[in-house]
Amino acid sequence: MVTIKEIAKAVGVSSATVSRVLNYDPALSISVAKRQAIIETAEALNYATPRNRQRGQIVAPPAQLLAPVRLVIVHFLPLSDEVADPYYIGVRLGIENRCRELKADIVKVFHADSPPDPAVLDGASGVIAIGKQSQRETAWLEAQCRHLVFADFVPPEDHLDCAHSDLHAATQRLLDQIAALGYQRIAFIGSHEHLDGEILPFAERRCRAYMSWQKERGTFDPALLVLGDGCNSGQNLRLETGYRLAREALARDVRPDIILTANDNVAIGTYRAVREAGLSVPDDIAVVSFNDIPVAQFLNPPLSTVRIHGEHIGEAAVDLLIERLQGRSYAKHVSIPTEIIWRESCRKPG
Repeated sequence: MVTIKEIAKAVGVSSATVSRVLNYDPALSISVAKRQAIIETAEALNYATPRNRQRGQIVAPPAQLLAPVRLVIVHFLPLSDEVADPYYIGVRLGIENRCRELKADIVKVFHADSPPDPAVLDGASGVIAIGKQSQRETAWLEAQCRHLVFADFVPPEDHLDCAHSDLHAATQRLLDQIAALGYQRIAFIGSHEHLDGEILPFAERRCRAYMSWQKERGTFDPALLVLGDGCNSGQNLRLETGYRLAREALARDVRPDIILTANDNVAIGTYRAVREAGLSVPDDIAVVSFNDIPVAQFLNPPLSTVRIHGEHIGEAAVDLLIERLQGRSYAKHVSIPTEIIWRESCRKPG
């Protein structure tokens, strides 16, 4: 397991600074660039460990390119929001590392209120869009560039390629195991979906899976479901949201045995709310989550979470794009399996 000291040495800062950044200390005064360097390094070092990335088990990339390739990454998050959600840094690093292996050039475009300058896409061999893109944005990207692949998003258009993880199935598998551990009052903290300028109630994948799982068993209790208004640029699923929504959950008449949060940022805020309520994790309320960002292993107690292999999603997206450039004419969807990482924030199987 990578240590805070190793991260600090790689970035050239103190261990205390790394610890405060990874724990999202709001009182820490540090530049956005330095904060991003710490988070990227933490993700990259974790990315390179045998625990996360066993090279012998990774499928080799497509054959080396015969001609220079220029790929454009279009991110659904602004740069400042990507820093706040290290999972998406992992997706981007997967893309960048695969491109480096293939000696392909990369241009990065982060989200803004209007589409990027078309000149950015001039001469591009293809586009990899990270995260959710509206139908308007997708149509614009298709009009600008022939080859388009999505990373961490399944577009509604059947003819487009994507690499993703099946979060609906992953959520239901996690709930099955949580129930097998003896937890009965299972709460969910997350958000509605937000796409194309509209809030889609209960449409976010993990939320929808949670509701379906509970209703199939006749155990759905609206008091155990606490949602924010909707996540468009990722801001809705920050730790501040988790703190606010967890306080709301704890104030309700039915106190949960365990809280499932939509991502690790929300779990961090939930930890804080639980402790301020005079309760402890996991003795009074257990917590489980999604993403397995680097900070998850450093929390007290370390967080049980579903590891979504963002870096492998990024790699697969590049491979799909190269296949298109090499002549594949049909659409392909690649699903990267998830993995539950059990730590001390809840009971463990066996």
